[in-house]
Amino acid sequence: MEPGSYGPGPDAPGPDAHGAGVPAPDVSALVRELTRRADPARLRQDVEFLADRPRGRIHAPDAMVRAEAHVARRLTEAGWRTERQPFDVRWRPGCTDAPGGARLSPLRFRLHRRLTGANLLAELPEPPEPPERVEPPEPIEPPARPGPAEPGERATVLVGAHLDTVVGSPGADDNASGVAALLEVARLLGGLPRPPAVRLVCFDMEELGCVGARVAARASGGDGRRVAGMLCLESVGCFATAPGTQAMPPGFGAVFPGAAGAVRASGHRGDFVLVVHRRSSDGAAGLWRRAAEVVDPPLPAVTLRDPRPDGPLGALAGLALPPVNHLGRSDHAAYWNAGVPAVLLTTTANFRNPRYHRPTDTPDTLDYERLTAVAVATAATAALWRPPATTRPRRHRR
Repeated sequence: MEPGSYGPGPDAPGPDAHGAGVPAPDVSALVRELTRRADPARLRQDVEFLADRPRGRIHAPDAMVRAEAHVARRLTEAGWRTERQPFDVRWRPGCTDAPGGARLSPLRFRLHRRLTGANLLAELPEPPEPPERVEPPEPIEPPARPGPAEPGERATVLVGAHLDTVVGSPGADDNASGVAALLEVARLLGGLPRPPAVRLVCFDMEELGCVGARVAARASGGDGRRVAGMLCLESVGCFATAPGTQAMPPGFGAVFPGAAGAVRASGHRGDFVLVVHRRSSDGAAGLWRRAAEVVDPPLPAVTLRDPRPDGPLGALAGLALPPVNHLGRSDHAAYWNAGVPAVLLTTTANFRNPRYHRPTDTPDTLDYERLTAVAVATAATAALWRPPATTRPRRHRR
């Protein structure tokens, strides 16, 4: 059993964790540098600001505007260029944002007649070009046309978290924790000497059925840039070290014996991060796991491969295996369905946190040391994730 880990098990990613032909990065060195600069006090401050009241575009619009302004301000302070991308969609299937448990019950289904919201995107500005040298004139030849993207080249990595809450819950864990981790990722990556190709996305209306993420995922790659994949931060602040604090969905052990065995072997302690991936994101899951092993404090990780393929077929396949549907309960699922590799990082929400979707989901219930470690491991993964050599550039779907 590896340090800070429950062991891979049969559901874990394979040995090719970084793409064939691509050298393995020095994860430890980067994690050490990021850990040195990380600050749990900053994450606590962000969670306390965001989770002092419920927020949502419909049930608490003023609080949502306030929260969005806070996120934009923090990103700008960290050196990121932000862009608000409004959307207006009609007749969208989704769910209610009334308080409750898992969004899988038919009673929670809603067909939304019209929803108007906005995602917040952020990127690091390109470094300035060096001054041009004045050279003697030479014969000018027509420039060669740029060729297709080469396998294994640097591509954009998306890191996302949703900003809204259900009605009546301040949402410290769900999902101020994810947003605070995203802001810390921004600060850590913004301080690197060479800005990585990372885009941050703060999603709207996740609690209504991942509406903002579905809009963003459909537009992914529309600017012609290659997308390596997406990391989703969902409810990442609740940790419990006592035995019996981690539950599992009914039938989970039969479908995912490796992950279930790891949880049982730990005494059902809720002290790990669940890393949910598919075959297309094996590399990122393995990279995050390696980073979590050397972060301070070390984070146990249970990796779990969703057996479904990316794309619409994978979404339909979940109907035959209800336990699998729990693996798509956040914004990463929209990217899976759009054919983009994605990883869900979570402390399992209602399967660990008794305050999930309740007024008691408050900032004093989170573990900020471990939440900071989540942010460090995520920042390292985003900075180092490369698509495998067999990955082809994704075409924009209109």
